Amino acid sequence: MLLGFASGVMIAASVWSLLIPSIEMSERLSLPHWIPAAAGFMGGVLLFLLLDSVIPHMHADADRAEGPASGFNRTTKLILAVTLHNIPEGMAVGVVLAGAMSGNAGISAAAAMTLATGIAIQNIPEGAIISMPMQIDGNGRGRSFLYGVLSGVVEPLAGIITILLVDSIVPLLPWLLAFAAGAMIYVVVDELIPNAQNGRHSDIATIGVACGFTLMMVLDVALG
Repeated sequence: MLLGFASGVMIAASVWSLLIPSIEMSERLSLPHWIPAAAGFMGGVLLFLLLDSVIPHMHADADRAEGPASGFNRTTKLILAVTLHNIPEGMAVGVVLAGAMSGNAGISAAAAMTLATGIAIQNIPEGAIISMPMQIDGNGRGRSFLYGVLSGVVEPLAGIITILLVDSIVPLLPWLLAFAAGAMIYVVVDELIPNAQNGRHSDIATIGVACGFTLMMVLDVALG
């Protein structure tokens, strides 16, 4: 349910908070306004496809590793998996906040806060992906919790770096918004939805996707 919910939130955030603003901003450019959205989206997908193939990590629901062979243990590969997937989420929040701070990108502070809230909600199951298996494997609650938290540290760092580069980012916002959307959709399709559909409760996961998508859509339309 939680993984499905996180998937729905990220899909809705990618559409309403990232792709639609990217297309709207592109109307001011001399290019056809679909080009930045399409190119940025595919760029995000391809980059994270590449990262997925070169960084050793583990899909959170199985004991199979992705990427090149390594001596990393199961816990390390789990942490790398979630950490890798947190990068586009932090970048997405940072890009939208940078647009809101610029004052001339057509992005409101409420829209940025809505995206940040949605990402924060879906971080709950991502932390659980680390902490729960660690505790099942015999680690203490404190250690399991700490590793779950550490896996998410990269997210605010990615957001802060993006905001610090605001002056350089504003001219590229249409491309970067779509890039963040592509990266997030890749994470959803490659990791969250497959994990959510495992086992006997796939219908519950599907309901979670619908609930997460609806909640994020309502928040974005009502507050953005």
